[in-house]
Amino acid sequence: MNATPAPPDTRAALIEAAIAVFGAVGFRNATVRDICQRAGANVAAVNYHFGDKESLYLEVLRQVQRLADARHPLPPARGTARAGQRLEGFVHSFLLRLLDPGPNAAGSKLMAREMVDPSGVFDTVMAEQIQPIADEVRGIVTELLGQGGSEEAVRMCGISIVSQCLFYHQCRDVVLALFPDFDLGGSGVERLARHITQFARAGVRQTAKGGKQPGRPPLKGTSGSAL
Repeated sequence: MNATPAPPDTRAALIEAAIAVFGAVGFRNATVRDICQRAGANVAAVNYHFGDKESLYLEVLRQVQRLADARHPLPPARGTARAGQRLEGFVHSFLLRLLDPGPNAAGSKLMAREMVDPSGVFDTVMAEQIQPIADEVRGIVTELLGQGGSEEAVRMCGISIVSQCLFYHQCRDVVLALFPDFDLGGSGVERLARHITQFARAGVRQTAKGGKQPGRPPLKGTSGSAL
């Protein structure tokens, strides 16, 4: 990487450079030297502004989250909207965060790396970024399931909904290789959000009924329950 002249705001330049470097090679393979060189800063700048590489990495993840919140805010957790409307709003915003080809793209890649290869700041990321999203999905699913929804049903339905969204980010190249005309941008994201929402709501309704299908016996070895 070629060094560039040091900018006035070295701290901001280090964060910007670190987003690119961490996103490209991951936390463990990234070096302070590469980050500083990309930022046009002295190699001691990371220690001066952040303390160490891990603290810089945590600040990068927080900056990525702030950018995502500003560009694609998630809908309010509570309000006058029905649970189904909130679900579609959540899915749409979450997909935009994951599939945005703009400034958020490097951040989405970075978060994907953290999910499959957790670093030492994973617990902090869980508490600050992942848990609030999980709580939002939990609230929506609980309302959709109604009073009969068990804790496990809420959990499994929530995981299924988020997994559908993550699939299109993590397997984007596979989807486009299979279906070159698949639209993962603009109005295509809106259509995808509607599909995932409709699919999820149908699954939640079936789960609320106990997983039984009219005219079909339960699977062998099961009681026919949803869980």
